[in-house]
Amino acid sequence: MKFKALIGTSILAMTVATPAFAQDAADEVERDAFGGEIVVTAQRQSERLQDVPIAVSAFSTEALEAQQIKTPSDLQLTLPNVTFTKTNFTGASFTIRGIGDLCVGTTCDSATAIHLNGDPLFSTRLFETEFFDLERIEVLRGPQGTLFGRNATSGVVNVITAKPKLGTFEAAAEAEYGNYDSMKGKAMVNIPLGDTAGIRVAGIYLNRDGYTKNAFLDTRIDDRDLYSVRGSFRWEPSPDTTIDLLASYFREKDQRTRIQKQLCQRDPTGILGCLNSRLDNSPFNGNATFTAALTSREFLATQGIPGAFALGSLYGPDVYANTTIPSDPRTVNTAYTPSYFTSELTLQGQIEHNFGPVSLQVSGQYQKVKLDASQDYNSNVGNRALYAGGLATLAAAAGGAFGPALTPYFAPVAAALIPNGPTGQLCTSLAEETGTGAFGGNKICSDQSLQFDRSNQYNSSWSAEGILTSDFDGPFNFLVGGIYADYKLTENSYYVNAFPIDYLTGVLGAFSSVANVNRTPTGVITGANPLPPGYLGTPFFRNNTADLSIKSYGLFGEAYFEISDRLKLTAGLRYNNDKKSVVARSTLASFLVPHSATDAFASPTAAGFDADPGTVCNVASSETSSTVGGIGTIAGCEAFQGRSVKFNKLTGRFVVDFKVTDDNLLYASYSRGYKSGGINPPLQPIFAVPESFAPEQVDAFEIGSKNAFGNGALQLNLTAFYYKYKKLQLSKIVARTAVNDNVDADIYGFEAEAIVRPDPDVVVNLGFSYLHTKVTEDKLTSNPRDFGGGRSDAVIIKDITNAANCAVAPGTAGNAAGSNAFVNFVNTVVIQNGIPDPLNPGRFLVSPGAGLQPTTAFPADGGIASRGAFSICSVLQSVAAQAGANFDPAGIQVFSAGIPVNLKGNQLPQAPNYKFSAGIQYTARMGEMSLVPRVDLAYTGESYGSIFNGNVNKIKGYAQVNAQLQLNGRDDKWYVKGFIQNVFDANSVTGLYITDQSSGNYTNIFTLEPRRYGIAAGVKF
Repeated sequence: MKFKALIGTSILAMTVATPAFAQDAADEVERDAFGGEIVVTAQRQSERLQDVPIAVSAFSTEALEAQQIKTPSDLQLTLPNVTFTKTNFTGASFTIRGIGDLCVGTTCDSATAIHLNGDPLFSTRLFETEFFDLERIEVLRGPQGTLFGRNATSGVVNVITAKPKLGTFEAAAEAEYGNYDSMKGKAMVNIPLGDTAGIRVAGIYLNRDGYTKNAFLDTRIDDRDLYSVRGSFRWEPSPDTTIDLLASYFREKDQRTRIQKQLCQRDPTGILGCLNSRLDNSPFNGNATFTAALTSREFLATQGIPGAFALGSLYGPDVYANTTIPSDPRTVNTAYTPSYFTSELTLQGQIEHNFGPVSLQVSGQYQKVKLDASQDYNSNVGNRALYAGGLATLAAAAGGAFGPALTPYFAPVAAALIPNGPTGQLCTSLAEETGTGAFGGNKICSDQSLQFDRSNQYNSSWSAEGILTSDFDGPFNFLVGGIYADYKLTENSYYVNAFPIDYLTGVLGAFSSVANVNRTPTGVITGANPLPPGYLGTPFFRNNTADLSIKSYGLFGEAYFEISDRLKLTAGLRYNNDKKSVVARSTLASFLVPHSATDAFASPTAAGFDADPGTVCNVASSETSSTVGGIGTIAGCEAFQGRSVKFNKLTGRFVVDFKVTDDNLLYASYSRGYKSGGINPPLQPIFAVPESFAPEQVDAFEIGSKNAFGNGALQLNLTAFYYKYKKLQLSKIVARTAVNDNVDADIYGFEAEAIVRPDPDVVVNLGFSYLHTKVTEDKLTSNPRDFGGGRSDAVIIKDITNAANCAVAPGTAGNAAGSNAFVNFVNTVVIQNGIPDPLNPGRFLVSPGAGLQPTTAFPADGGIASRGAFSICSVLQSVAAQAGANFDPAGIQVFSAGIPVNLKGNQLPQAPNYKFSAGIQYTARMGEMSLVPRVDLAYTGESYGSIFNGNVNKIKGYAQVNAQLQLNGRDDKWYVKGFIQNVFDANSVTGLYITDQSSGNYTNIFTLEPRRYGIAAGVKF
């Protein structure tokens, strides 16, 4: 047996185990999307799909169209043990056999490697568009690295575009119209250039109205307006040489939403925002947010600022108290219209030459990606009437009511935020790079108090790969390859903007200037006298990665040995080396900025901002080291945090397969998968989280059987697997920022796929999978939904200085009276009486009169055993260190990141226990035409959206039904079809994301598309 067929097939497709078809320019094969003698070709030789011992599902263009797989989200409906969901920060996650992209951040690698024509893609927007003019899509289940250039732990999605056909002119076009006023067009033209070259140009355009109704503005959002165009060139200068070039461009600009909806079991206390038992169509408690905490009477009192400037009280009604959340997942209320822009340029080149028994393939790829998206992150409209008192006070201060000397400090704030007075429009900073926001004229004004976020990214990458393969007549053959990849990110930011943030940075900045103290929520810096009028910058939250560099290379190969015509051994190795360097910072009300500044970070006081808490500023204390322009500064603090990490790993695989007959194959394999670690971003405020996270490693054991019976009437493929997972990367939100950690887990499961042809005109495809996942180590970490860790003797604290949560617990388990008495003492005595500043006699670190109340109980059905209170975590820690034994003999403990719980035994997220799918298609012959009805059903079982499991994190099982009727003309030269996707209009949730404590702990959900129906017509030449 020659091995070029095996090796080439593996490189291109790893073979397929489900409906597939591959084009052959030299040898015409039957265009059959569902079964038959399915063949994949590579370099003029081919091998039956059923002969290769790897679990892969593949779809030709015909299969994609027949099963209405138009987007990557649709792929999950028919693939065993595969799920797909959008994620919180403009990304998406393929989860294969329980392994998905649970890591969030710029330095995270994808668990599922995405390839285009065999070349790896970085941060791709490939799956933003719909599929068009493809040869096939292959989804490999299981870790890989010895054949593909990019290492991964869960598997590979390889999108193979249609190549130019030589010596043949072809063209095709399709037009579609559907509900939501959807208009789509696809076209392709293949032009021969003599007998040895050809070009192929294809494109798609889609425009539709929004799926979601914005009831507040009476508009529709979540629309699509996009196009993509691809050009390919092929030249075969000799029978042994093939050159392929590709250029592709994708662009989308519309009002698409990243987040479908927010759900919450409302917390009436405001300490958590949302409770822990279930997900309701209810608004979260706005008093739990950063904006409410730092504009409250209670916080301003601790800063010595009159309560008249407050926008509310933490114990009073919140801005969402009387609002309602529409029960329809496709209806929201928002005063802010979302925006979405993305583009991607891809250039590819590949040269393949046959040197007799050895062939060489060299390929290269370049990508450039842009992304910019913004939307209302609360999807709700609050009651601005609660702000009336504070706005009136600001206007009065600006007008001289507190004395003319204060007018220069407050007038610029009022002019920027309420230019038409306290009853006029409210102006909110735009998310922009200068950091001046509304105070620099970069603002948006509205009758409502706006809140929105922005996520943007600009990156480029290139890679080069070479693969050498043999095709000897003997029992031994090999594949050897190497790849180098270089990824460069020049901008990645996540912004949070809200009118109350602008208000608090303006008011606190004015009082800081007046008091000659630059007082921020995270520290005190003494300045010179007098300070010019200013605000605290940045007037919005911005987590910014200013530079990221990833350099990676891999060496890989496989050896193949035929012991006999029926028994074969495969062994492969891979060495991977990754280097990552990142420059980042996080800012929010971090330093004083004069109103005259055009760049917040050019402010002299910005020198005192320390973006890197892991290093020490070059000064001995907080005293001023220099004075520039009358403003005190601190020298030596880092403007950015810089970190670098290196990882390397040797992995491999071993396979033995045995052909029982020509139509029955048994195989067993072991493989080790690897995904490099990364760097966590800086936090603000500072919390104790790991600066980096470790690489993932999975040891995968698999056995399988591929079978064909009855001359192809039945195709049945079975697979069972067991994974030993080390250091699975998981993400959670801490201080408005995604940070990652690691956990060990075991995974095992079973997959069955079948194609049945009871009649030549009837095709039935079936799929079933079972999956079991479990955390296996004693992993202690805090649950963002319950900082009390389920303990009835704990008190959950909402920190009024930053809206983060911490927890207080007694050293003696069960002493709830001690922990509650301690918190009550700190609130009603220590903080109420004020805390003097030891460096400035007569001044206070915490001014008296905050009026904080004792602990309170959460609702009985809230899933929270602890009590709660508003307080200041740093003060609690300080008092606990000095007087904790007065309340508990073993001392009082303050957990800054919450009381940890053990994850051992929990299921992994995005890992449904059961999935099954079924489709039936019938071809009715009508002379030279045919009528083809088809129905598909897919069911995905229950899963969890969080590693903490529990009812509140449960994703219900869901079913989706698609139907289609297509009339094909003579020789398939034309067709007309009608289609329905999601026949029963199920609002199926595919994923969850739990937000930060300072945002209210609500849950974002992501869903499948609603019911779509329409008609389409196409022609082929």
